Amino acid sequence: MSDIRVRPLEANDRAVWEELWHGYLSFYKVSNFSPEVTEATWQRLLDPNGPLHGLVAVEGDEVLGLVHYLFHPSSWTIGPYCYLQDLFTFPAARRRGVGEVLIEAVADAARAQNAARVYWLTHESNAPGRSLYDRVARHAGFIHYIKDL
Repeated sequence: MSDIRVRPLEANDRAVWEELWHGYLSFYKVSNFSPEVTEATWQRLLDPNGPLHGLVAVEGDEVLGLVHYLFHPSSWTIGPYCYLQDLFTFPAARRRGVGEVLIEAVADAARAQNAARVYWLTHESNAPGRSLYDRVARHAGFIHYIKDL
């Protein structure tokens, strides 16, 4: 895991990001996803002043996975919450700690923003993802994960 690092998504990552993005959509059996939404998502991720943030896990020059996240106010805390919206790795990169590294990178970004927590959702059938999430966060009684910061 020590050779895996996380960096912000860059404009020249478009092709590999799309490959991961489409893999993510396929994993959740999303078909007929609008190319316009994909384009808008990409543009939002690249906007340094926008609310949507993207990171990639890399080993050397190879991109292994992605994560998207955003901050929003909460009526329960002074600081914002951080919603980890999308997390996906290439199948060949799984079980190597890539997902955990990406989650921790989001947690670091959330701490820097004085966020109260990072949370995310997953489908109940996502057993591999849930086994990771159960290790790094607490289950809130829903298929909804919270990492208190």
